[in-house]
Amino acid sequence: MRDVILLCDHARNAVPPEIGDLGLPPEDMNRHIAFDVGARGVTLGLAAWLGAGAVLSTYSRLVIDPNRGEDDPTLVMKLYDGTIIPANRHADDAEVERRLTAYHRPYHDAIDLAIDEVLEAGGAPALVSIHSFTPQFKGRPPRPWHVGVLWDRDERLARPLIRRLEAEGDLCVGDNEPYSGQLRGDCMWRHGTARGLPHVLIEVRNDLIATHDGQADWAKRLAPVIRGAIEDLRADGH
Repeated sequence: MRDVILLCDHARNAVPPEIGDLGLPPEDMNRHIAFDVGARGVTLGLAAWLGAGAVLSTYSRLVIDPNRGEDDPTLVMKLYDGTIIPANRHADDAEVERRLTAYHRPYHDAIDLAIDEVLEAGGAPALVSIHSFTPQFKGRPPRPWHVGVLWDRDERLARPLIRRLEAEGDLCVGDNEPYSGQLRGDCMWRHGTARGLPHVLIEVRNDLIATHDGQADWAKRLAPVIRGAIEDLRADGH
């Protein structure tokens, strides 16, 4: 499915050498605050199953979050889920601009390039972004969903995907849960909504994909669901 472009905004917990360790111990850098646990493995597995292209982020969301617009106040987080990010506490406008130039914009340029290549080949790009979420957040009740489908104004891909996930029979599927997909300036808005392309963001609960086996299982499970949703999309003339 060469028209499908997989994205993984929070693929890695790496930090550029010039920034150091952000002032955080390794145990924090291995938590969800630094990256989406398991999302990279699922994305790569899906790329193999679907024969699709993929664009994955290079650095931790704590360096700069590629899933935020350039004017978003949470672009460079100083406090994340109760954890202070020491290297970000005094990041001024000049430092934020440096990180935008070095890390944020190249990721989005790579996505634009992937889209343009599909268009130039006469294809119809569809974007599928893979994320993961924690089973519980900030002491709130446990999240019941195994997987969530996030969307904004464009339901073309989200609706068939939700229907097919629910048809699996053993999944609790979130419709714009555990988050809303209506975040202006995020990756899906910038490359999907703004360009009029079908797009969807899939959130998998991270305890289900914390291991290589879990990632492989979910990639194998999601692949035919995504393939079917894309076929539904094309059958509707999109």
